[in-house]
Amino acid sequence: MITRPDRYRWVVLAAGALGQGANASYFLGLPVLIPQLRDHFALSLPQAGLLVGAVNLGTMLTLVLWGASADRFGERPVMAIGLLAAALCLAGAAAADDVLFAALALLGAGAFGASANAASGRAVMIWFPAGQRGIAMGVRQCATPAGAALSALVLPLAAHAGGVPLAFLVLAAISVIAAIAVVIWVREPEGAVRAPKDSGAGEVLRSPRLWRLSLASACLVIPQFTTAALLVELFHEHRGVSLAVASTLLAVAQLLGAGGRLFNGAWSDRVRSRLGPLRTVSVLIAASLALVALLDWGNVAVPVLAVVAVAATALSLSWNGLAFTAAGEMAPEGRSGTALGFQNTANYLAAAIAPGIAGWLAAEVSWPVAFAVGGGAAVLSLVLLRKL
Repeated sequence: MITRPDRYRWVVLAAGALGQGANASYFLGLPVLIPQLRDHFALSLPQAGLLVGAVNLGTMLTLVLWGASADRFGERPVMAIGLLAAALCLAGAAAADDVLFAALALLGAGAFGASANAASGRAVMIWFPAGQRGIAMGVRQCATPAGAALSALVLPLAAHAGGVPLAFLVLAAISVIAAIAVVIWVREPEGAVRAPKDSGAGEVLRSPRLWRLSLASACLVIPQFTTAALLVELFHEHRGVSLAVASTLLAVAQLLGAGGRLFNGAWSDRVRSRLGPLRTVSVLIAASLALVALLDWGNVAVPVLAVVAVAATALSLSWNGLAFTAAGEMAPEGRSGTALGFQNTANYLAAAIAPGIAGWLAAEVSWPVAFAVGGGAAVLSLVLLRKL
């Protein structure tokens, strides 16, 4: 085993990224199953969006708790316990015949899977110096769209072969594998500072700068989950493209989004700023979503719309590492996990409601309006970031 700290940190990063990717395989990858979920549980598009959003609601409820636990006990026990419990919940979703039971199981999967989110972020903060933290967090963050891209390719095949239950069992198996990797490879560096027993999270949670950053991040989650939740339905149901092609478009967008997270992380290291690049990306997201709305309103050819929509989705997926790193760097020593958990709580609150609202807008108002609202949220984020 590699033992040199300057090399071993990449091993820890890889294991943490695997845990984050396993979590993303269902919290961000489930929208690809919306057509099958609608058939399996007899749901409308808005109802299917709410079912998918249950994962994000569960995550939102526990992120600060997991972050504070990682600050107190370290990343390895927090991630391992959470990922194994999430696998059990996903297995429960596979056994569900009732949509309410399935929603509760997905709520639990999100609540336990949140452990990988805050804890793997804390590992980056304590293992990597500031000059490499952006690219390291970019690697960790690109596991999110990579996990979702894997789901976009694998889950429809699993659902075709064995129905929705088999797709959920595949997700459970991924979480078990990630938990094993965490147990084997994740540890803390020598001299890592943990939060003391008598230290509360109040100092972190009262920070006005962290609140503003978290609100700006929540606004950027709206276009992220609007595009991720609607891309397959936009081309399959609205434009008549085959489900296989529509799913492939989502997978391509997820992979491009992963590359964007790496690029943005390296960019932020080079310019020694997280917020400057984040503002620029917010502008690009707003412009690209506005263009998607205009092209669909104008009923342009599917290939043209596909290029722009995939680019908009990739941009909407690319910003997270910048905001996540900024939140960790705002935290007092030993409290990065709590700060990361708090920042992501705002993200997941938006993620829990965005798919349902976007689905309702697309079904009851119009597809262009759904994408235009996503672009407007990015504009609001830019306003908040300019004040930060």
